[in-house]
Amino acid sequence: MRTNLQPTDLGDLLDQPLIAVLATRRRDDTVMLSPVWFEWRDGGFNVWAESEANGKVRHLLRDPRASIVVANQEWPYKGIEVRGTATVSGDGFFEVLERTGTRYLGAESGARMVASYAPGVVIRIEPGELRAWDYADEV
Repeated sequence: MRTNLQPTDLGDLLDQPLIAVLATRRRDDTVMLSPVWFEWRDGGFNVWAESEANGKVRHLLRDPRASIVVANQEWPYKGIEVRGTATVSGDGFFEVLERTGTRYLGAESGARMVASYAPGVVIRIEPGELRAWDYADEV
């Protein structure tokens, strides 16, 4: 297994419509794992949420420490984990919503999502620590 990789070493992994897992901390310091749609853009992850009332958003507003993992499910396995401090903002919500909706469901669905959602928020996680791996050397 190759380790100490960078996102660019993972080929198209971060362009695929995979489900990421976002980890946030509850008030009692237990971890909540949430499956999320994501985009990798400008060196970090963007995840949209419908509002600040969303559980993961409430957690991050109280404690911004977060981790997110993306990994494929076919050989040769590869993945990335980013741990860092998340920010939450309404800026760019509809753009992130449309790009992710389009990537996961197609252009028509992405446009329909933008037309049907009220303004929400974008969770942004930039690498504080980054761990990436693949099994390309074992093929």
